[in-house]
Amino acid sequence: MKRTFLTSIGLSVAMLSQVFATTPRNPSEEGNEAAPNSTTYWQQHVDYKMEVEMNVKNFQYTGTQELKYTNNSPDTLQTVFYHLFFNAFQPGSEMDVRSRTIADPDKRVGDRISKLSPSEIGYLKVSSLKQDGAPIQYNEEGTILEVTLNKPILPGETVEFDMEFNGQVPQQIRRSGRNNAEGVALSMTQWYPKLAEYDFEGWHPDPYIGREFQGVWGDFDVKLTIDKDYVVGGTGYLQNPEEVGHGYLPAGTKQKKVKGKTLTWHFVAPMVHDFAWGADPEFIHDTLETPSGTTLHFFYKDNDEIKENWKNLQPKTAEMLEFYNKYIGKYPYKQYSVIQGGDGGMEYAMCTLITGERKFGSLVGVTAHEFAHSWFQHLLATNESKHEWMDEGFTSFISDLCMNEIMDENKPNPFEGAYKNYIYLANSGKEQPQTTHADRYVYNQAYGISAYSKGEVFLAQLGYVIGQEKLLKTIQRYYADFKFKHPTPNDFKRTAEKVSGMQLDWYLTDWTQTTNTIDYSIKNVSEEDGKTKVEMERIGLMPMPIDVMVFFNDGSMKYFYAPLRMMHGEKSNPFEVERKVLPDWPWAFPTYDFTFDASLKDVKAIVIDPSELMADVDRSNNTFQTE
Repeated sequence: MKRTFLTSIGLSVAMLSQVFATTPRNPSEEGNEAAPNSTTYWQQHVDYKMEVEMNVKNFQYTGTQELKYTNNSPDTLQTVFYHLFFNAFQPGSEMDVRSRTIADPDKRVGDRISKLSPSEIGYLKVSSLKQDGAPIQYNEEGTILEVTLNKPILPGETVEFDMEFNGQVPQQIRRSGRNNAEGVALSMTQWYPKLAEYDFEGWHPDPYIGREFQGVWGDFDVKLTIDKDYVVGGTGYLQNPEEVGHGYLPAGTKQKKVKGKTLTWHFVAPMVHDFAWGADPEFIHDTLETPSGTTLHFFYKDNDEIKENWKNLQPKTAEMLEFYNKYIGKYPYKQYSVIQGGDGGMEYAMCTLITGERKFGSLVGVTAHEFAHSWFQHLLATNESKHEWMDEGFTSFISDLCMNEIMDENKPNPFEGAYKNYIYLANSGKEQPQTTHADRYVYNQAYGISAYSKGEVFLAQLGYVIGQEKLLKTIQRYYADFKFKHPTPNDFKRTAEKVSGMQLDWYLTDWTQTTNTIDYSIKNVSEEDGKTKVEMERIGLMPMPIDVMVFFNDGSMKYFYAPLRMMHGEKSNPFEVERKVLPDWPWAFPTYDFTFDASLKDVKAIVIDPSELMADVDRSNNTFQTE
């Protein structure tokens, strides 16, 4: 059956967009269940104070770091670990070797790292480290610094680490670096020694091979000294606008004259788990105040070819903020910055770095995606090395809905591309479970589809399972309950169970921990005693509840719904069509049949999953159509 037949009767995925176009209820209205158990939950805390001096002639920098680390865990810590991300940009690093040996390398990296000269490589070196004033031993292993403590850190104890470090900004290759392809001087991301995460699973000293990042929440106080011609934007609130000017100066305030060739920019960022910045002497700096009280900042090159797009981007970014505040939850910071830089688009605390020489639709699209990360990565902050799909997939889901609205795309199915990508991967033989560590995929393509597309389908398909309104309330409650708490997949599943009243362990298990596929078919249709009998078959291993729509020759329709027994519940009727709820379909039964009171000659077609929100890997057997 052609898609045009289904869409002509109004059963496309547009209904999901319609749900997201309504005013959401407060998630606290849903039931009386308690919030997450806060009596056993803990997370570590950091407070960074850094002073850094950047030499823009050779792109080398020196810094001091005062780090107060609070051990909120029940464990005694004998060792701590830091990330030294810039060490990845050296010939022979794990990132370099992996890029040159994987079957489908990232074209942005390729063999470029192996060809960097000593003046072009990146490095981050620790020259001194003390614990509570006493020198301690440390050992650099690639992008990880292992520190042996003089004195264990007891549960509940706060210690201070004082560090001196120096670095060199690499030629821009991946995310970070200097002098990117668009001429931006500095994309300063993953640039400082960053304490690794310690949580209920232990330490996470993952080497920087190519994937995402994880951090410990805390307060940052950062002073950056740089050539006075440079304009800086990034994480945190500027504390000395009267000294630096460059678009930060409040109206009616005079800029102070600062002697010398450099300026010191002082930023403070409360409760973030990263600190990033970009800088260039040609940056234009625009600001936009939004009704929610968040100030949007935009930094982009003084380039006539991109100015119009960047000006037009600004009101669209305000619309994004309104959309995400409404459908996820309120953004808690008073500032967000969109900065030209990097090598594509990458999210950071209170900001993003994106390439800016794009067509307008692409510029809006990359901003919508990276901005949405502020909620799913920088406020929820799952461990992306282990659960990258929870960030990338959820971000893709909500940003596709956002683009559909603010850009008037009017797509009947905003997730169609994600479904196509996932089904391709599932049928390719290259799929690995989503529980695979992000660096351990055989193919970059398999990682990308699994994290972004399959992660997006996880949410869109969950709407098929529990209903679209329940999905929206689940997202809102998930954010309300788990922001600033590093949630796991089980936390999201439990939230969905509380909101929907259904049991969903089967869904999380099969979709994320296996490569089991969904494949249901209409095996046979026959007539018995003037009634029509429909026999369906489960071919794939993954169970699902089943929607079946019967289309009659007179233009009428009837909807049949077979709940999955292990769900122990059923969704509300998503169609404006009479529905009959059938007996549960137990997963172990490979076939299932039902009858309805109509002669087969009166039937035009019978369709499994007319919404196409179920990720069936072979839709060719989902339809029976009379001659």
